[in-house]
Amino acid sequence: MGLQKNFLWGGASAANQCEGGIFEGGRGLANVDVCPAGTDRSDVICGRRKMLAMDQEHTYPAAEAVDFYHHFREDIRLLGELGVQVYRMSIGWTRIFPNGDEEEPNEAGLAFYEEVFKECRKYRIKPLVTISHFDCPIGLIKKYGGWRSRKMIECYLRLCRTLFTRYKDYVTHWLNFNEINMILHAPFMGAGLCFEPGENEEAVKYQAAHHELVAGALAVKMAHEINPENKVGCMFAAGSAYPYTCKPEDVWEALLTDQENYFFVDVQARGYYPSYAVKRLKKRGIWPEMEPEDLDVLKSAPVDFISFSYYNSRCIAAPGSGGEQAEGNLFQSARNPYLTFSEWGWPIDPLGLRITLNQVYDRYQKPLFIVENGLGAMDTPDENGEIHDNYRIDYLREHIRAMKAAVEEDGVELMGYTSWAPIDLISAGSGEMKKRYGFIYVDKQEDGSGTLARSRKDSFYWYQKVIETNGEELG
Repeated sequence: MGLQKNFLWGGASAANQCEGGIFEGGRGLANVDVCPAGTDRSDVICGRRKMLAMDQEHTYPAAEAVDFYHHFREDIRLLGELGVQVYRMSIGWTRIFPNGDEEEPNEAGLAFYEEVFKECRKYRIKPLVTISHFDCPIGLIKKYGGWRSRKMIECYLRLCRTLFTRYKDYVTHWLNFNEINMILHAPFMGAGLCFEPGENEEAVKYQAAHHELVAGALAVKMAHEINPENKVGCMFAAGSAYPYTCKPEDVWEALLTDQENYFFVDVQARGYYPSYAVKRLKKRGIWPEMEPEDLDVLKSAPVDFISFSYYNSRCIAAPGSGGEQAEGNLFQSARNPYLTFSEWGWPIDPLGLRITLNQVYDRYQKPLFIVENGLGAMDTPDENGEIHDNYRIDYLREHIRAMKAAVEEDGVELMGYTSWAPIDLISAGSGEMKKRYGFIYVDKQEDGSGTLARSRKDSFYWYQKVIETNGEELG
């Protein structure tokens, strides 16, 4: 039976986590650049500590990252050798519009991504481009307060029009926003939101979410008009919520958690605010302000496909019912006693991926795309400089098996799979370099030292074989 012949195997990264070169090519400063490493990072990305510039007391991992800006030809050549058919990457908004609201784009930034796309074409790699992967220009945060302002829609659509027009011959698959539900969990990183004392934070988050949802729908409409070949997907951080016990209160809390995450996809895939959201947001007094045409806009342009990241499932206990807390991808979760955990405390749950695929497909009946899945771990080169990362191979093998079962046995329609991330990069949540995901090792250490040299890990050759056999040989 197997996966379809045109199934897309690949890898995924984000500009702010791999590119570096933030002061080159006329690029402006973005929210993701000023998220520091260390203990203050969480407060900054969650909007609790306002940081709109770099200071001398902190280090900023995005400034150099792994220097894809200067290594992109080598990196894409390695991706070609790996055999990837699709490379999910993102555009640095401030490379194109340094302040975010210029009338004319920055040609140096446009030319850089054109060269990246040309390299991809050389190796027959299809780009899957995220328009905004946690990118919000500092200029727009200072001027408008980030996505809390409706003015952001116009600025975002100017970016979209520029990208859809300039790269019409190179890109046909787009994602409008990365992990849009992260607005609720990391609002500065997700939407450039900083909160003022006494402000209703939930109201601000859902207002910003509404602006992104309207902007995303208008981007779908624009993409189809500029090039009928364009397909635009939404993207959210997925992972089914399990009740901690069969106690009805735990089951109810898990259902609410799933609804909170699915809300964003419900609007983008179905074209309207679901009834549970309407009721609850109005009851809490945080129903967003809207223009009369907004609901028609949402209805007129649902996404073509649904993409998501999956790292782990979540385990949800009702308030006050106990349960040890587990680590996760910026999500609160009780510790699932039936699972093992990564070095960073994240649950490892391959069957959870199959469950998630089934739940999302059952809910929307639209093509799905897994655009992030991987294991963050510390990789230590041996005396020969080689990295034997069997733990990563084990993690990916079991998740790919679960993915295949969802397709082959359950009938889920799946377009492709891009692992996070084919080349080591900076962690978005922790800002660490030592938390590595790649098949390709980058010689850069936590203190910023290293040659930036690239080398292949054992998982490189394993994944190469997986792609070559369309998932039939998993080792």
